[in-house]
Amino acid sequence: MSPHPEGVVKQIDSNIDEFPLDLRSSVIYTVLAQSTGQPKVQIGDRRKMKPQQLYSQSAAMEPLLPTAAGKELDDLTSEVFLKAGSLSAQIPSPVVRTRAAELVQQMNSYYSNLIEGHKTLPRDIERALRNDFSDDREKRASQHLARAHIEVEKLMRSRLQNEPDLSIHSREFLCWLHQEFYQRLPEELHWSSDRAGKRYKIHPGMLRAFEVVVGSHQPPDHRALPRMLDHFDKSYSSKTIRFTGQLIALAAAHHRLAWMHPFGDGNGRVTRLYSQAWIIKANVDALGLWTLSRGLARQRKSYYAALSTADQRRWNDLDGRGNLSDRALADFCVFILKTMLDQIEFMTATFQFQNLSKRIDHYLHFGRAALPSRDRERMSRLLKAALQEGQIGRGRVGEIVGLRGTAARQVIRLCLREGLLDSASEKGPLSLAFSSETLESYFPKLFQDLPVDIDN
Repeated sequence: MSPHPEGVVKQIDSNIDEFPLDLRSSVIYTVLAQSTGQPKVQIGDRRKMKPQQLYSQSAAMEPLLPTAAGKELDDLTSEVFLKAGSLSAQIPSPVVRTRAAELVQQMNSYYSNLIEGHKTLPRDIERALRNDFSDDREKRASQHLARAHIEVEKLMRSRLQNEPDLSIHSREFLCWLHQEFYQRLPEELHWSSDRAGKRYKIHPGMLRAFEVVVGSHQPPDHRALPRMLDHFDKSYSSKTIRFTGQLIALAAAHHRLAWMHPFGDGNGRVTRLYSQAWIIKANVDALGLWTLSRGLARQRKSYYAALSTADQRRWNDLDGRGNLSDRALADFCVFILKTMLDQIEFMTATFQFQNLSKRIDHYLHFGRAALPSRDRERMSRLLKAALQEGQIGRGRVGEIVGLRGTAARQVIRLCLREGLLDSASEKGPLSLAFSSETLESYFPKLFQDLPVDIDN
């Protein structure tokens, strides 16, 4: 799906091949804004509508880096780097940190789905990961989309780790993301349709071979995409982008990739995965403990508006020297960096050790109120020890809960039965479990905090 509002893509059916490359044109559609922020495409009489030239030169996407709002962007960048480092220190145990990162991957797929208009409950994502899919067509489709996103993110992380010189800006990498995502979906999800209801097939990893209009934005001529993507790669791979400017470049590239709309569908997911890859490469992903998608989903209306504004051409002679608005691109970068900072701060508070310890107690007191109070107290000690240490050998449980022998083993069985701890084997060490049953108590608002600025 595109990061621009879903369901507004219209394939142009005019015979564009009759025009020279730089003179090709398409009809302009009247865009009516709705309260949801998702524009509606109204198709008018072509004979009464003026043509709009299709972009076919790489220079059309300039500027690729903003010059406006320099100090604000630099300040935001410094704060993101600083607070991302603090976030990774919130969970001392590598084992618990890995578990938390896996949870964030599920959250990332949840919010990526939500941006595209698909609401997938955490328990349905869990079921999809176990190959347990719903009989309901729409729910099943959302499960497949969420699972594919999780799997591709894991594969992407592995590739980034094993290929340190990989260019994430390259056409090869972007097409690879698209291919890996779509080849994990069933055939029924390899199709999309335009506003007129005409269906067209999505080919995994292949650039679009037709023209589109996305909201009020006319993406470039499809034949220009290869050289535009090569220009994109060369520009954002440049060694002239200083380390402290990486996040500003990331934000700018997020828009410019969406602006090109290189694929027939799935552009939004590819753009967000690409941005996640750059966050990882820039060493600000805090070992996987936060995601940009949550912030974008919570501000979907503002996100779409910022994307649309940055699509605009240069406003006047004081607005940079490129084809597109420098000021609007700078504003979009400010929006992205503020969203990053907001999400890092939220996740820092969520994973802060003392806060999480209190939430475990709260869950046992209210969520497991039917259990005897002494059992809940002993379980609390064991769960907090697992939170701090990561893994607890079974022989140490008696020492932690103040019991011996059979009584200590009973506490272990109780925690395993309730899904609060898990173990790889019957006699293996115990680890803290994060399941859909405990999510709302352990991590309030992590999943259920739905978009704050759209109508649901």
